[in-house]
Amino acid sequence: MTTVAEMLRTYPKDLGGVDREKLRDCIEACLDCSQTCTACADACLSEDMVAELTKCIRTCTDCADVCDTTGRVLSRHTGYDANLTRAVLEACAAACKACGDECAQHASMHEHCRVCSESCRRCEAACRELLAGLG
Repeated sequence: MTTVAEMLRTYPKDLGGVDREKLRDCIEACLDCSQTCTACADACLSEDMVAELTKCIRTCTDCADVCDTTGRVLSRHTGYDANLTRAVLEACAAACKACGDECAQHASMHEHCRVCSESCRRCEAACRELLAGLG
């Protein structure tokens, strides 16, 4: 059992009808994507053609921040605000789509961009899946 799943299992109150499995998947995808985007931006900075990767670095950095924040917001349940949760999930899905698209443009040249693009796609899908279940 993952730590995220264990923490969700031990929460003393109902999660307001939110599917725990979808919530867990989304939190894990957000935290994974945050780390992956941070690492990809750093790897881009190490490339000889760094000037050509400026947009990629910026997009990865923005996506990492949004994913990190989303993972943290989704981890808090006391005083749950469905409207805020929806807004954060929509922002995260948008950031992941933008970053996934940008990194996909460099994926054939840079393996780290391929890995990052795939992580962004997984996170975007997890956010959209959780959004659909919020009603």
